[in-house]
Amino acid sequence: MSRKQYKHLAVRENKLLEKNSLMDAWAAEYTEPMTQPIRWLQDEIADRMLQKLDIVKLDAKDVLLIPDFPGAHSHFLTKRFPGMRFHSASEIGLSSFDSLKLRTTRFWNSRMRFVPPLSLDDYKKTGRINLPDNSVDLVLSVLLMQDLEDPKHFLRECWRVLKEGGLFTFSYLGPDTAKELRSETLFQQLPSKNLASPWDMHDMGDALLGERFSDPVMDMEFLHLDYQSDAVLLADATALNLLAVGAQNGTPAAQLPKKLTLEVVYGHAWALGKHLAKAQDHVAYIDPNQIQRKTSSDSA
Repeated sequence: MSRKQYKHLAVRENKLLEKNSLMDAWAAEYTEPMTQPIRWLQDEIADRMLQKLDIVKLDAKDVLLIPDFPGAHSHFLTKRFPGMRFHSASEIGLSSFDSLKLRTTRFWNSRMRFVPPLSLDDYKKTGRINLPDNSVDLVLSVLLMQDLEDPKHFLRECWRVLKEGGLFTFSYLGPDTAKELRSETLFQQLPSKNLASPWDMHDMGDALLGERFSDPVMDMEFLHLDYQSDAVLLADATALNLLAVGAQNGTPAAQLPKKLTLEVVYGHAWALGKHLAKAQDHVAYIDPNQIQRKTSSDSA
């Protein structure tokens, strides 16, 4: 079936499925090779994050997904926050068709309100999330911060774009990830890479408090991935930025492990007291404009 024929079929099906968007129909009928070998892992971690989010009391109208990727999490979010707007910073490396599909899905799920697309690549180049101050209620980040050279700067940007009372929820890979690839023999034969930011959950908790976030909650679990194929293990390790690109094209003389351990760190924290000045040397400086005189009408 050609893509043109498929589009017409999807449109006809969408007329019968009033509650489903056009892109939901596309996703049900059309698949192309995943951009990343670890797409299934992103979906799994996002699902676990959303389970944790389900018990949090939050009324979100604007949500930033960074990175955003084709996955089932957007359906959950639109049910959890009806009428929300997606601010979508798409992951690096999406095919042109996946990028179009992602933008169209977000357009339909945002009740057909256009939101200018964002790019994770732009953030990595400029160090800025292209959104105004105090513009989103929720920032959702899946498996990103281990790849950032300066995660503290990312925390500051999330703080900047969050509204008062907004929530930052995230996951990333901790320092014990892929410890099986660190044997002396393999280290000499594989083009291994260290995580850009090998922070454990205590490091992250301290950083959140240092960047003025409130009530951080941290959690961690180990996932064990079993492999029967060396090629699949190498492909996954490369996709997770644990090996240099091209490592999967050759097999080392030393025997590869049959599993990889992933240390997955989860957390969330609130943006509270944004009107207060940042403390310096344990002293909080308050702008005089923030001090208002109490009048008789205030006490009435």
